[in-house]
Amino acid sequence: MEDVLAVYTRPYDPRFPVVCMDETSKQLIAETRQPHPAQPGQPRRYDYEYARNGVCPLFLFCEPLPGWREVIVADRRTKLDWARAIKALLEVRYPLADRVILVMDNLNIHTPAALYAAFPPAEARRLLDRLELHYTPKHGSWLNMAEIELSVLTRQCLAQRIPDKATLIEEIAAWTRARNAAQTWIDWRFTTADARIKLQHLYPSTP
Repeated sequence: MEDVLAVYTRPYDPRFPVVCMDETSKQLIAETRQPHPAQPGQPRRYDYEYARNGVCPLFLFCEPLPGWREVIVADRRTKLDWARAIKALLEVRYPLADRVILVMDNLNIHTPAALYAAFPPAEARRLLDRLELHYTPKHGSWLNMAEIELSVLTRQCLAQRIPDKATLIEEIAAWTRARNAAQTWIDWRFTTADARIKLQHLYPSTP
């Protein structure tokens, strides 16, 4: 826990950006009947019946200090998909960074081994040399600031029926552009000092 909190105190440095990563999924739901449009005093109404069109996994990356985020809509959520998302992060978003400081939970696909499974050994090693990995502790995923972004994404974008992957990509892209244009950043205030007081029961007791 203190390891992650110490990362959050680092000053902004474009050569060593601090990025948080988390993931979720969105069930694709199509209408079976045309919704009733909104009217004065009456919100838009949907029929309770709908058609299931599968599920799309979402990989979210955010850099809290400058207020940047990106969401990758995938077909599956495997270690290979995660590895490809990491490669895109390093080579497309941060090609000039010396090293990306990545905070995420300890899901079994979030490992260096996933890069070796997806790419030749030399390529995997090259990518790992540009990463500094920090994992949130078990039952401590709330320490990942990407969870805050996922909560906003869910409320502002995903809390509606979206019928297919193409529409999902369009909706998320519009949300991302608006958030990035506004440079909406996360004001994280929970510190190591706070943890030692409020979560004292989690620390080993000393005689």
